Amino acid sequence: MAKVSVLVDTDVFIDYLNSGSFSSLFDPARFTVYYSIVTQKELLSKPGLREAERQEIHAELSRYRLVRLTESITVRYSELRDRYPSLEKEDALIAATALVKNLPLVTRNKKHFQVITGLTVLAAR
Repeated sequence: MAKVSVLVDTDVFIDYLNSGSFSSLFDPARFTVYYSIVTQKELLSKPGLREAERQEIHAELSRYRLVRLTESITVRYSELRDRYPSLEKEDALIAATALVKNLPLVTRNKKHFQVITGLTVLAAR
């Protein structure tokens, strides 16, 4: 079985970190997991986050591939914000990342992203 590369949305990471949900998705033998710099920011900026929790998040994220902002991602972000003005800024950045990197997006919030033409959205279950 070939490994599948995916961009994982923040909500899926939160469930995984809190309860171990979606653990099969984080199996390195089956999936190459990418995450947006936006996801890193959202996970680490939670109000009241303790230092031990912050370290745990950093350790977990180090197992996966961070996608930093690039010029092509920011250009695609701007295009998405123009085309879909109701799309939240963070969602637009995550969608732009998936589109530029040609990765399917795994999310529990499929309805946030399903309107975006050309984006492959996989519902986390």
